[in-house]
Amino acid sequence: MTTVPTRTVAPTARGPVSTALLEILTDPEDTSASAYEALSDAAATALNASQDVLADEDLQLSLFLLYLLHYGPAEFVTADREWDPELLRVRTVLEAGFEAELRRRVPLPDPLPGDSAQLVDTMFAMTGGDAKPTLATWLARHPSEEILSEFLVHRSIYTLREADPHSWGIARLRGRAKAALVEIQSDEYGGGRPERVHATIFAQTMRGFGLDDTLDHYLDLVPAPTLASMNLMSLFGLHRRLRGAIAGHLAAFEMTSSIPNKYYGRAFRKLGYDADVTWYYDEHVEADAVHEQIAARDLAGALAQDEPELLEDVLFGAAACLYVDGLMGDHMLECWSDGRTSLRGSMPGLQTVGSEAPVAERVAL
Repeated sequence: MTTVPTRTVAPTARGPVSTALLEILTDPEDTSASAYEALSDAAATALNASQDVLADEDLQLSLFLLYLLHYGPAEFVTADREWDPELLRVRTVLEAGFEAELRRRVPLPDPLPGDSAQLVDTMFAMTGGDAKPTLATWLARHPSEEILSEFLVHRSIYTLREADPHSWGIARLRGRAKAALVEIQSDEYGGGRPERVHATIFAQTMRGFGLDDTLDHYLDLVPAPTLASMNLMSLFGLHRRLRGAIAGHLAAFEMTSSIPNKYYGRAFRKLGYDADVTWYYDEHVEADAVHEQIAARDLAGALAQDEPELLEDVLFGAAACLYVDGLMGDHMLECWSDGRTSLRGSMPGLQTVGSEAPVAERVAL
């Protein structure tokens, strides 16, 4: 039986909210009412004071940890906290601030499409530019051990759980949209072959590049934009009222995947890495070229046709995907173009941009 390595040490807090939250999550005793009150007060205060919820390290880490309770494993959590009503109340407060900021900042097409056919056309127009992203082409032109190691660290936060956030939507959809989502997810999970599960293939890429494939191993290193990308999917997937948004998010995600992955694979090959490392990216070049049609027409389009009241949320989910993932990509590209690390610090054994650490040894598979 294959076991997935899991993080056992609690991450480092990034402010008063995550400090109060981690005190609760790591407390082996019954949590006092005052501890919950302190967390609730810290969350409300931080939201009111935050200048940018999407870039707020404390708030994004706190949301990530609260969502992590539903994904697991989180070995540093000392009790069964998944349905702790006090933590759910705090999560609701943080989610409200997160969603409000997204709806304020994420632009939607104007005018909105009038029906499902127009929606599909609009989504292809929205994703056309992002299908050839600057980050992917830049990496293909300027690959280095340091930059690609950082790239994999960022991606590990979602990709070691690839497809899981979108799978929350399966039970919340019906008819053609449900069938389309299941078809896509079946491929993501290897079509019944565990060695072909995309998260498993990505773990192989990390090991082949000399990185640790333990879930959330690099959590302390990734900044708020990377956490916000994962939190966005969790927000949409865990709320039935946002089922249109999770469908739109997956559609945009698949529609902007095939071409970038071709360039990512090229970047690794330029440094001499073989199929043990590039398999993940090569697999997505082919799979996502098919998935984009299914996701756009049979998932997003069918959902908007069957439930027209969800059309705007489908568009919102797609636009939010492009916007938040764009923030993450822009952060990486800006840092690397300036010759500085895109991470929050350095870790022994991991070579980061601008560091003096030795190149991580490649791990034999």
